Amino acid sequence: MQPIEVLLVEDNPGDVRLAVEVLKDGKFLNHLSVMEDGISALQYLRQRGKCRDSMCPDLVLLDLNLPGRVGREVLAKRKADPILRRIPVVILTTSDAEADILKSYDLYANCYIVKPIDLAQFIKVVRGIEDFRVSIVKLPSRLNANAANQE
Repeated sequence: MQPIEVLLVEDNPGDVRLAVEVLKDGKFLNHLSVMEDGISALQYLRQRGKCRDSMCPDLVLLDLNLPGRVGREVLAKRKADPILRRIPVVILTTSDAEADILKSYDLYANCYIVKPIDLAQFIKVVRGIEDFRVSIVKLPSRLNANAANQE
């Protein structure tokens, strides 16, 4: 089975640590990359700058509240790009604001999940994402981000 490339865009070190541990112990082969802000996430997705050797992810887990470009801006840039818009994006954020939910889906987020505060629930959510997106949903074949439009 080919490893699943996952890009986690998250600035909270505690949430990063938990996601890394849960995915590492998961039943699927995952390669997890972490970007802490929206600017780095876009560089990673486009394989530009310090991320030019990065693998195009099969799945993006995106927090909305980020330094630099916020998650909504990452979604908007992704939506505007004919290659990047094919990459499934799961919003994983603390915001349960209706406006954030609507805007995320307007920008073609594939799923919106509010991060639970409880540790056991957070682990359950990340495992659920892994199970659903990897074992149930058919993901597109590896994308070539180098073919993506440049900013």
